Amino acid sequence: MATYYFEGEQILAPLAINSNEPMFDADTISLKKQRTGQGVQRWELSFRILSENPVNILTSTISNFDQTNSMIMPQINKIEDTFTATGTITATADAGGSSITVSKTNADGIVPKGYFIKFSNHNKIYLTLSELNLTGTGTASLSIYPSLTDDLSNATLLTGSNSVITYYRDISDVKGIIFTDGVLSDVGTINIIEAL
Repeated sequence: MATYYFEGEQILAPLAINSNEPMFDADTISLKKQRTGQGVQRWELSFRILSENPVNILTSTISNFDQTNSMIMPQINKIEDTFTATGTITATADAGGSSITVSKTNADGIVPKGYFIKFSNHNKIYLTLSELNLTGTGTASLSIYPSLTDDLSNATLLTGSNSVITYYRDISDVKGIIFTDGVLSDVGTINIIEAL
């Protein structure tokens, strides 16, 4: 796994990336399933960290717990290895859509399927559902999840270290530190929730 950091501390595997999309599920009298979504979604991540300096993590868990923070969105290692896109990628689409039009004019390479991206005009993180090949000229179509929360009008598609998730710490996280043997310290599992 590539190295990612949470508030200056290295994130350790396993890393869980979950999509929280509330849905109602009901059985009809004929036992058919009926499902309906709320039309909203957020990413939730869980991981542990390697704390080289427990003082930093102790003070940040207590003093910044109620504030939003940001970090680079971790990518799946095998998917990150196939990413080759360079240049400035611009996109256009209407809010509510799950397909965007991308200009190939100032970009080249590939944004792979399953890659986390965001756009310059809002904070939401999206997942690519198709590969984006930027070779050549003209435009290309890219399928994303979830549906767009805001309109895109020549917004820049952000990748790599520019794909930054804004988050809250989960209120169930430890607000402090745990000493496992009097010397070694741990903060337990860290859970973050995308700030929408």
